[in-house]
Amino acid sequence: MRHRFHGLKKIKIRQSWNKYNLYNLSRITSPISNRQTFFQQKWAAKSLSRAYHGETIREKHWQRMFRPTLRSVVPMNHEYLARTDGSEQALGRGSGLEKKPDPDRKPQGVARTPYMNMVYAPTERRLDTAIFRALFASSTRQARQFVVHGYVKVNGKKMIYPGYQLNPGDMFQVEPERVLFATGAPKDKKERRAGRKLRALAKSSKDDVPEKKPELQAAPEEADAQAVQDPKEVLTSLLTQAKSILKTTDDLSGKKKQALRAFSREVKRTLSRRTTDTTITDSLDAQLLELTSRLNISETPSTTITEINSSPDAKPRIDGRTVVLPSDERRMLREALAEARENPIDPSKPYATPWRPREYMSAFAFVPRYLEVHHKICSAVYLRHPVARPGLGEVPTPFPAEVNGLTFNWYLRRR
Repeated sequence: MRHRFHGLKKIKIRQSWNKYNLYNLSRITSPISNRQTFFQQKWAAKSLSRAYHGETIREKHWQRMFRPTLRSVVPMNHEYLARTDGSEQALGRGSGLEKKPDPDRKPQGVARTPYMNMVYAPTERRLDTAIFRALFASSTRQARQFVVHGYVKVNGKKMIYPGYQLNPGDMFQVEPERVLFATGAPKDKKERRAGRKLRALAKSSKDDVPEKKPELQAAPEEADAQAVQDPKEVLTSLLTQAKSILKTTDDLSGKKKQALRAFSREVKRTLSRRTTDTTITDSLDAQLLELTSRLNISETPSTTITEINSSPDAKPRIDGRTVVLPSDERRMLREALAEARENPIDPSKPYATPWRPREYMSAFAFVPRYLEVHHKICSAVYLRHPVARPGLGEVPTPFPAEVNGLTFNWYLRRR
């Protein structure tokens, strides 16, 4: 592990959203000098570009991945191809019958194809690089960590190899919680302190639960009492029963023990969630109606304040008055309630809540053409291999074609 991954003295561009990397991008200069030999120029270009493209790949491995052939496409006029077969291009050539150019019309230059920007195209097939390009991780190292820890699936199956080579049509997906953690803003000191207090409270409540012996069958009166019991107490009793069964019973099969342990983990996860004293309703309309009734909000001013206070069947008010909201403000309240429901405040999450994007993310937020990304389900499809076309190389690189050309010559010579 390098001590200084983002150096400020010796500039190294990395595949990362770090603010120091963004600063290095703004002050990068060409390492090519006329006083250097051709060998020195190639080595300087290689060392600079390799720090960005596949810095987790060993040099010997990259030399085996390198290909001297570069993929490219030439766009052609489909109308012309449908109209003729191209034989008129050679008709009368050399006999003065070819069409003369119009002197009044300015010749339109054809954009050059940046072939040298496709040097590191084989690295774009790697699973960790594709995860970073799809904006599912803030760096290739973090994407590599997600793959190794089992948070990534390829075509529905878990993949734990970061160097897996994607083929056209492969779909990969990352767990949404990992993507929210990678692309979301980190917690500040106050939020981290609240998370620590919540975990300590959950741990103390878990330790204070007394272990009870499991009962084979409950009486009818006890069953009626358990029906009105608190759900948290029911879950706690189920957890203690699962623990006692695992301790006392020796003739259980391996699958049953795994099922009991999985059930215990799920119950612990449910008990560790933060509970609130407000009524949780499944319908947004019911939640809005409940909120307006608690805040004494009316849509139209039907009665005055004195009439409300003097009426015998009036409900008690906190401050003795009714808040009147017009239709547009009521609509804004509904939208704010929907947003708070979709993006709630949860101190148990490892990222800042409500979720917001990470700082300095906008400079790196782009998706290459060879990927089709669905951010709502955190999935992407590797459509095809990147190619070079006139005026565009589909491999994202911060270096000019001159640097990539020298890099290509270095590895071409090495082979």
